[in-house]
Amino acid sequence: MGGAQLELPSGARPGVCVRRSFRAHAGDQPRRPPGPIPVPGTMKQESAAPNTPPASQSPTPSAQFPRNDGDPQALWIFGYGSLVWRPDFAYSDSRVGFVRGYSRRFWQGDTFHRGSDKMPGRVVTLLEDHEGCTWGVAYQVQGEQVSKALKYLNVREAVLGGYDTKEVTFYPQDAPDQPLKALAYVATPQNPGYLGPAPEEAIATQILACRGFSGHNLEYLLRLADFMQLCGPQAQDEHLAAIVDAVGTMLPCFCPTEQALALV
Repeated sequence: MGGAQLELPSGARPGVCVRRSFRAHAGDQPRRPPGPIPVPGTMKQESAAPNTPPASQSPTPSAQFPRNDGDPQALWIFGYGSLVWRPDFAYSDSRVGFVRGYSRRFWQGDTFHRGSDKMPGRVVTLLEDHEGCTWGVAYQVQGEQVSKALKYLNVREAVLGGYDTKEVTFYPQDAPDQPLKALAYVATPQNPGYLGPAPEEAIATQILACRGFSGHNLEYLLRLADFMQLCGPQAQDEHLAAIVDAVGTMLPCFCPTEQALALV
């Protein structure tokens, strides 16, 4: 890796601190729309990633998806990775909140969105953890939105990402006493792209070196960290914070001084 130069995510400007703030400055034009929390009742309009493969088959018919008790045609989908800022499917409502009993880990390999076959990126999955708590966004899809969202996510998360579906209990930030059943995409050790645990410094090194069709792996890390800051001080993720700190320490070794100062 000696001498390699890191191409920083677009929108990076002097004064953005890796350890303290990831929020975009006014006038920045990042690759993805700024603001990781989607507006309820809207759909982000983004062009599809280049070289996107043909749509795959619909999710396995035997899968049992959690439905909204008040509306049998409604479904909540919990996102805790790139879905928090880029759902790319139509939805009727969105809620920020958390799930208990799980911790977020950068243990899944990605050879399409944030990496390649030769250099897999690192993206997040959920690890069962009795004392864990993972913050994210739950999206409600209704009627025709349900089948369209599941078909899209089957390609994005299952076919390209190696994720399986799992039912979780989601607690909205504004109404934690009114939990919702939601569908989550979780990468297990049984899938071929699973990388498993590694020291945070090693994960940071891998993230700094990888890029895929959806952008640089570093952008993925920083947008997720930005989302966590917007959730408030009650939202904690020590694993994510440790990787961000490691990236801040390593950046001068990966890029010219001017670029390093733009993020550190």
